Amino acid sequence: MDHAFIAHLNGECLDWAAMDGSALQSALQAQGPAWYGLVQERCPHLFAAAPVFISELQLQQMRAVIAAVEEVVGAPAPHAALGVFYGYDFHLNEQGTHLIEVNTNAGGGFLNALLVGSQRESNLYGVPVAEDNLEQIFIEMFRNEWRLVRGDAPLKSIAIVDEHPESQYLLPEFQLAKTILERAGITAHIADPAVLETRDDGLYCSGKRVDLIYNRLTDFDLQQFPHLRSAWEKQQVVLTPNPDHYLRYADKRKLALLSDAGSLRARGVSQGSINALLQGVPQTRLVRAEDAEHWWTERKQWFFKPVSGYGGKGAYRGEKLTKRVFEEILQSEYVAQRLAVPGERKVCVEGAEPQSLKYDVRCYVYDGRVQLVAARLYQGQTTNFRTPGGGFALVRLVE
Repeated sequence: MDHAFIAHLNGECLDWAAMDGSALQSALQAQGPAWYGLVQERCPHLFAAAPVFISELQLQQMRAVIAAVEEVVGAPAPHAALGVFYGYDFHLNEQGTHLIEVNTNAGGGFLNALLVGSQRESNLYGVPVAEDNLEQIFIEMFRNEWRLVRGDAPLKSIAIVDEHPESQYLLPEFQLAKTILERAGITAHIADPAVLETRDDGLYCSGKRVDLIYNRLTDFDLQQFPHLRSAWEKQQVVLTPNPDHYLRYADKRKLALLSDAGSLRARGVSQGSINALLQGVPQTRLVRAEDAEHWWTERKQWFFKPVSGYGGKGAYRGEKLTKRVFEEILQSEYVAQRLAVPGERKVCVEGAEPQSLKYDVRCYVYDGRVQLVAARLYQGQTTNFRTPGGGFALVRLVE
């Protein structure tokens, strides 16, 4: 499938390649009036108005990069959790597929499973890039995380943990995950870390012991939550994803390694994986104050990201940098990633002029296996779920 046809599909509002919006609304309403009302009130731009189309070659390139990253990071320690919902985020353009970052607490998996499921019976052009029965796949993923650490003991309870969850934009996803887990016979809590209580025999929420924490915190090393870190280190609770997962995969300095052929060879990485990484990971380098003149001169070719950043916070496109912000970057821990522009998708919303939105493609990965491929449509520098017609989007493979 040539790039020109994919670009045509994404560059036009084509009736025969449109999503079944009524089927999505029915799937959302089926979750209950309270949940549906929360989505409408809090996040009306949660789901995009159009699918994103990709080619078989683009999918193969993304899979090759993911497999290569897995080779670089190596096998986890024995009896250790693997980490749920890794998000490999790519920009797709005429030059190929470009891994922008890896997230170890990527949101949206449950919501995108609902989106994909809503279109199963539609005649939408292309095919979904998702495993069948995603809900069951996700449940088994959590059970496997538990089994890796605890063996054959049954998984009875999970706490979905984030700071002030009631005020989080993706609260509807937490509630959806809770419903799905409880349908599978697993007690689920949505909890702020402050309400979790450490006792000699484990971690408790509302007086009930927690077996496993589904960690949605963005304090990746848990410095702010020493009671959680201690409970994890003492194996009083299974924590997924955990600080080890972040260091192995998602620390932005890892991107510098993944785009450095010499360092990869020194680690004994196979030539096939090196080739996939050099082709699929934009060159990334640490920003050092002693190289200030170089970075300022070359800034327009780079995108600057804080080492421990997330969600686009503190990230800057080089051509938009002011001297003041640049000086702040030099005093902080940053990487610079060679600019790889995102693809664009034209979206037509009723009552509004057609507009081209940027998109990135997220592969949800567990144990090196791609469970689901979704996209996010947005305006501006980063995904914000504030754009009419934007939000999580279906990805359809054109074979």
